Parts: sequence; C-alpha cells; structure tokens
Amino acid sequence: MALTDADVQKQIKHMMAFIEQEANEKVEEIDSKAEEEFNIEKGRLVQTQRVKIMEYYEKKEKQIEQHKKIQMSNLMNQARLKVLKARDDMIKDLLNEARQRLAEIAKDPVQYSALLEGLILQAFYQLLEPKVTIRCRQQDVEIIEAAVIKNIAVYKQAVKSNIDVRIDKERFLSSEICGGVEVYNDNGKIKVSNTLESRLDLMAHQMMPEVRVNLFGANPNRKFTD
Repeated sequence: MALTDADVQKQIKHMMAFIEQEANEKVEEIDSKAEEEFNIEKGRLVQTQRVKIMEYYEKKEKQIEQHKKIQMSNLMNQARLKVLKARDDMIKDLLNEARQRLAEIAKDPVQYSALLEGLILQAFYQLLEPKVTIRCRQQDVEIIEAAVIKNIAVYKQAVKSNIDVRIDKERFLSSEICGGVEVYNDNGKIKVSNTLESRLDLMAHQMMPEVRVNLFGANPNRKFTD
C-alpha cells in the first residue's frame, strides 16, 4: 500500500521532532557540561587568587612585624645609650668633685705635708733605688724638702740601705695640678707618678666596679667584675 502525501509529511514531521529533541538534549548536555567546567575553573581561579592574596598579606604582616622589631630594638639601644651617657656624666661629676676636694687638701699645710710624706715614702719603696729625683710644683719645694729629710731616715731604717734624693728645681710640675710628686730613678727611665691626680685616677679605676654598684645597683647581665 503506497504512502500518501499526508503519511509522508507526518513521518517527516515525526523525524524532525525526534532530531530536534535530540539536538535540544545535546545542547542542554553541552550547556550543563560547559557550566560545570566554568564553575570548576572559576572556583580554581578564585582559590588561586585567594591564596595569592593571603600570601601577600602574610608577607606584609611579617614585614610590618619585622619593621616593628627593628624600631623597638633601635629605641631600646637609644635608651640604653642615654642611660649609659647619664651614668658616665654622673661619674665624671663625682671625679671632678673629688679633684676639687684634692685642691682643698693642698691648701691645708698640715694635712698636705702629711700626705706628701706618705706619697714620697711610697715612691721610695716602689723604686728601691740608691739615687732618686723628685719633681714637684714650684710652690711645694719647701714642704718637699722637709718631707724628704724625714723620709730618708724612715727609709734607711726600713730597708737598711742609703738613698740619695735630689729635688729637681729646674723642671717643675705644672702649678695647675692639685699637688703631689713624680719620683724618678737616677737615669730617669723609671717613674713613679704620685701626683694627687694620678692617685685619684688609679683609685677611681680600681674602685669603679664598686662605685657603679653603689650608684646604680648590680648589673644582672654581668657575670664578672673588673
């Protein structure tokens, strides 16, 4: 039985509908897959950028923290230097005050004479030379002469040996110093400096650790003392 035109048209429409449905389903499948891939890629990109942003701000935070540590260290060092300078200035003031008091001692003939006798005799014992030369301030010559006479006898009795003492009256110590003497051996190569300033400097050096502890307290970071 031959197909009529109507049957042919009906079959064609049916085939076209089937093809269109398959095409639509394919399009939907492609769209769905494309959207899924898009979402996956978008998520990957978002995560990548999130990680980059987090790394950036972590790096910035570390830089800021490091900068704060450096600033704090600099401030602490500056403060420490200021404290050390203030302490050094205080010690300098104490030494200057001590020098002023030494100058007052030299103005008291009795006290200064006794002090010179001790300084001269100590120099004799340190040198233990048969001939010595004493250098002093010009204004102290008479006191020195009297002290030498007294000390020669003491020295001879102590060491059982003679000593020839000469006072240098050509080259005097500066009148600007507080007082005291310098004593040389015969050839002038060995010197005992017993000026009041040198004795003060020696005592200050020896007692400086104790002075610092008394003024500022013990340093917890210091294991040994000078």
